Amino acid sequence: MRPSPSPPPIFEYKDARLGTFALRALDPAADAALLHGWVTHPKASFWMMREADEAEVAAEYRRIHEHPHHEAFIGLYEGRPAFLAERYDPSRVELAGLYPSRTGDVGMHFLCAPADTPVHGFTLAVITAVMEFCFSDPHVRRVVVEPDVRNDAVHALNAAVGFEIVEWIAKPEKDAYLSICTRERFEAARTALAADAARADRSTRTDRTTRTDPDRIQRTDRTEGTDRTERTEQTDRTDRTSQADRTATRDAQGVTR
Repeated sequence: MRPSPSPPPIFEYKDARLGTFALRALDPAADAALLHGWVTHPKASFWMMREADEAEVAAEYRRIHEHPHHEAFIGLYEGRPAFLAERYDPSRVELAGLYPSRTGDVGMHFLCAPADTPVHGFTLAVITAVMEFCFSDPHVRRVVVEPDVRNDAVHALNAAVGFEIVEWIAKPEKDAYLSICTRERFEAARTALAADAARADRSTRTDRTTRTDPDRIQRTDRTEGTDRTERTEQTDRTDRTSQADRTATRDAQGVTR
């Protein structure tokens, strides 16, 4: 029997440097083996499913699949499964009774798949894609998360996309930092990240050009030397002109006096 095709993507995000990220609905049965490898990996310790077997993983995601206020998605990178994402109503799931919820709040979790060869900036691109997905719903005003207080890596990522730590909270399974990102803070962070990426790209191109054209340094030095000479001559002319202007002004003042 041929395996059933994977569900089609429901959201796509294009990262300027890394390419296309997308999300599709998670199939608890068909994706159980894939998820088991991700959530039990040593790097997924904060996911708290390290000891789960494949049947337990399938059961957990079947529960989420059937929950009216919780959803799970397989994240794709260039069409291949690469991360897990969850979206939920924080007033009913995870944070019910633990914070003053507002209309327009949505909660999220994400987990990157283990990789043999890490890609620089990949995790930041993933969290950005998940945030873009959350805010693609025009009714969403804030994204609310509750990462473990010990998870320094995710705190840094959260800050990079606009999250602000609001308070320390005690959950049954962990101590967490309640963190909130408004739509406005995310848009500002996204603009700042794009500017940083553009600067890094220009720097990389300059370094690459310099390495491939060593004579460029000498030509630049000669050009800069010429520019300095021209600037010096121009400054001397400007100083002389300014001095003449000042003298004329004093003379004119003397006449009026």
